[in-house]
Amino acid sequence: MNVQDIVNTVSRKAGLDQATTEKVVGTIFSVLEHEAEGTNVSGFFAKIPGADDLARQYDVMAAGAAGGGGLLSSLQGALGGVLGEKAGALINGVAALKASGLDMAQIRQAGAALIQQAEAAAGPDLTNEVLGSVPSLKSHLGIS
Repeated sequence: MNVQDIVNTVSRKAGLDQATTEKVVGTIFSVLEHEAEGTNVSGFFAKIPGADDLARQYDVMAAGAAGGGGLLSSLQGALGGVLGEKAGALINGVAALKASGLDMAQIRQAGAALIQQAEAAAGPDLTNEVLGSVPSLKSHLGIS
């Protein structure tokens, strides 16, 4: 199963268009890439061909990644600076998802579908190891 298969399935299950789903999947993968230090995130991405490219395409730490500008961007920059890159990646990722017009229910539905597909592609143990290292992402996606 490659990343496009995952995007197609998440799109269908979450009722989102392809472009929005690609952004959701890429953004979540980017947060994992930045935050899942000390885990086998490279092994996780290796099991899902194209995942690392999609994560880089939607890099949450790239300048202007969360979009919008203004006070929110200033606040994100300040929090990211104070809390470090890991917290900044999550804050930017959630902001990017919300900026794409999704509400939290849609983000959670897409996130849950993504986790199911990642487990099918990379295996539940590896997926849980990578996700377990980013518990705040799991809570934002409504996963316990």
